[in-house]
Formats: sequence, structure tokens, C-alpha cells
Amino acid sequence: TGIPGGAFQMGDSAGDSNEVERQVIVAPFRMSAREVTNREFAEFVRATGHVTDPEKSGEGYVWTDRWRAVTGADWRHPNGPASSIAGRTDHPVVQVSWRDAAVYCAWRGQRLPTEPEWEFAARGGDGRRYAWGSTAPVQTGPLPARRANYGADSCCTADATDGFRTTAPVGSFPAGVSPYGLHDMAGNVWEWTTSRFPGQPGWYAIKGGGWGNNPYCLRAAYKHGNPPDIGLDMVGFRCAADETGRIRR
Repeated sequence: TGIPGGAFQMGDSAGDSNEVERQVIVAPFRMSAREVTNREFAEFVRATGHVTDPEKSGEGYVWTDRWRAVTGADWRHPNGPASSIAGRTDHPVVQVSWRDAAVYCAWRGQRLPTEPEWEFAARGGDGRRYAWGSTAPVQTGPLPARRANYGADSCCTADATDGFRTTAPVGSFPAGVSPYGLHDMAGNVWEWTTSRFPGQPGWYAIKGGGWGNNPYCLRAAYKHGNPPDIGLDMVGFRCAADETGRIRR
């Protein structure tokens, strides 16, 4: 999907201390309309033989009431050895590190987005707080009208009210698309960016919130951060490219 670029107000004055508002100019770029799926990542692994960081380390992080390191959790077994991605080929791949995501995007002839690119793609230039506008999502009403796959309205636990306890097939919430038609820019899984996370040397910012978060964390300006060599079951990614690049999706 082509993103025209332009000036916008990044951050949120009512958000966290690292969301200081500032004027940012983003050059035109391209960004995948959907998060990378298990099917797409499996294609990459078959073609390259890539072994992910969680597979090398033997553990991935799983969200329960907090983050827990689980032995045997990896992209094929998101929650541990007893779990599987069978029947979830269209769900976003998780348990991939920043390094794994960057290698995948490079294989596609693309790259991970910067945080300003990601935020602009999510909210456009009109100052909205979420991808669809400034009204927080709610876990009530008919499913087709719901905006995102997220946790409970209070923080922070998985909740199946929206039809999915953890990940959902990408593009399952069309009522929540961004101004440029990008899906799941709020909820489903957090997404890696190439921008550093403040106060944590070597960490990278993740954006968008996930299936275990409340609406506050789904705001376009909100971010967390993680080191580049770990995988988590609520973190995935999508690829971007310069305007002359080609998105193969």
C-alpha cells in the first residue's frame, strides 16, 4: 500500500512521558496492508532455512498475567511445546525477534518501518488517536462493527469477547482500518520498528498493541520496547519499503 507521506503531529500530549508531541515529516513510502502471517513466514523458512532467535535460545516469552520465559516456545509453537499453528496459517506470525523480522523483510526486498512511518501509516495527518478516529474501541456490539482484536477493556489480560482469545486472522476487523487502508494497526499483535526505544540501550520500539492489551495501549502514539534477540507471543511485524520499492502482497 502506498503511503503519501507528509507532516503530522507525532506523539500524544495525554499519553506517556515518551509520547511528547512533535512535528514530523515523513517521506512517501510503502507498507504492507497486513501483518506477516504464519503462511508467509513458513514460505521464507522453507526457502532460506532460517532458524529464529527463539529456536536458537530454546525459549520465547509468553503473556499470562505477566511475561514468562517458556522453554520450547517458538514461531511454530507460540505458547510452548504443546501449542501449534495448525489451522492458523492466516494469523500473524509471532515469536520472531527483531533480527528475524529484519531478515524476513530483506528477503522480500523490503525493510521494517521506522516508528514515524508506522505511526503516520496508522493515524494519518489529522490528529486522530487510533487508526479509525479518536474514539476508543469497546468490547460490545455486533462483531463486524468492532475495531480491533484486543484484551479486556481494563489492563491487561487476554479476552475472547471479540471472538479471539489471542491472535486473529489478519484483516479480521475491517471497521478498524487506518486512513490508508492498513489492517490491524491497533491490536492483534505488536509490531517491530527500526527505531530505538528511549531509556533502554539497544532496544527497539514496538507499536500497535496486541491481543492482551487494553484500549490505552492501542493508541497510535503508544509504544513499548524489547531487545532485538527475543520473541514474544504478542509481537509480530509487517514490512515497508521506499516509494520505489515493491510490496509483494
